[in-house]
Amino acid sequence: MAGKRRYSVVRDPVHGDVYLTHEELRVLDTPELQRLRGVKQLGTAYLVYPGAVHTRFDHSIGCVHLAQRIVDAANLSFEENPRDCLGIGDEEQRIIRLAALLHDVTHIPYGHNVEDQAGLLHRHDSAYRFEAMLSPDTEVGRVLDELGVRRDVLRVLAPPPEGEPPSVPPYWSQVNSDTICSDILDYLARDAYFTGLRLVIDPRIASYFRVDRRSGNLYVDLAKHELLREDILSEMVRMLEARYYFSERVYYHHAKVSAGALVSRAVELALLDDLVREEDFYDQTDASLLDLLERRVADAPPATRRRVLSLVERFRHRRLLKRVCVFPLYANREAQAGLVERFFRGGPGSERNATEDRIADLVRFATGQDVEVVLYCPAKRMQLKEAETHVRWPGEDGVQPLSRFAERVPRLADLERSYRDLWKFYVLADTSDRALLAKVQEIALQEFPGATNVYRV
Repeated sequence: MAGKRRYSVVRDPVHGDVYLTHEELRVLDTPELQRLRGVKQLGTAYLVYPGAVHTRFDHSIGCVHLAQRIVDAANLSFEENPRDCLGIGDEEQRIIRLAALLHDVTHIPYGHNVEDQAGLLHRHDSAYRFEAMLSPDTEVGRVLDELGVRRDVLRVLAPPPEGEPPSVPPYWSQVNSDTICSDILDYLARDAYFTGLRLVIDPRIASYFRVDRRSGNLYVDLAKHELLREDILSEMVRMLEARYYFSERVYYHHAKVSAGALVSRAVELALLDDLVREEDFYDQTDASLLDLLERRVADAPPATRRRVLSLVERFRHRRLLKRVCVFPLYANREAQAGLVERFFRGGPGSERNATEDRIADLVRFATGQDVEVVLYCPAKRMQLKEAETHVRWPGEDGVQPLSRFAERVPRLADLERSYRDLWKFYVLADTSDRALLAKVQEIALQEFPGATNVYRV
């Protein structure tokens, strides 16, 4: 625990006792942090794994705990080797821990669906979003100002403009936002606990973090007597394997994708008719967002009102969109770039919306039935993070990102390739009628020449 500041104990189901300073409790008690109690960590995954109702509030507390473990490990290394390592002082710990507590404060309900997979709004981790959420106009911003830390916390959380160097030492950010950091260490353990999937994350990896005096980078020491520590390397790779396993089983599960598409389509329709704006989502919870959409469409044009209310109702009753076509990367390596360019983002005049409307119109003409058609096209890299955590490799000068040694660790390249192969472009529709789905598929396939659908209705 940093310094002699007073603290309180919070009992966490994953980590046990977590110690929070009274400053941190002040921040935690702001409306902006308390809102995270109503934002599920895994979004719509609870519709697949009923226990996955843990929240970004829980996760934020867990990140503080693990950030402190990393800091403690770095300081122990400094005591043992002050010539090559840096220590992390009390004031730095204060900033790093508050950054851990606040790192998810910009998340909106179903944010990964709306931002990362539909591309409708600024990403939650953009400087724009952090500057808005931590401004003096918010209670959390005012509390941070009173504590004299708002500027430093913002420097840690908000990435600098492209081309500009970071304004704080690298390790201030890396403790909480590297490939392997407090964030992933917590969410993998927490997601495993609440989904019921059997996965053991060994927390001892946090014990091997150091801060390199020369570069200021946080790193994992893989060298001992100039020999490779295979046990630590194996633990790092296991962490990345676990991330892939959860991506395959949970984060990109087809039913979770379908449920998220219901919400993101309802949000998109409301945005297109200017019924809501991005700022309207900043103070919402999962439940209140659905209520907001229902209220805002009350005076909308009849077609928009009908579609949004139908989508929200389907979501509330778990009547998910059905798959019509599935274009996985493994069958569409040549076609993927074109599909992403055409269909990743929606909005006024977008090709995605025009294609959806055209398919729906042709289905109506052929069958006399109205069908909501949704194209789901994630970004090319989805949310893939390369193995950028720095390591000290025996025989190499300085510390370098683990990805630099991919040729010596074949599993790293295999994992990155496997993760990218999770990419799938879906055509979804709001009907369970097999004959109608088959007709939608027949019509939809005319829109994607050169792409290979592997799904049969």
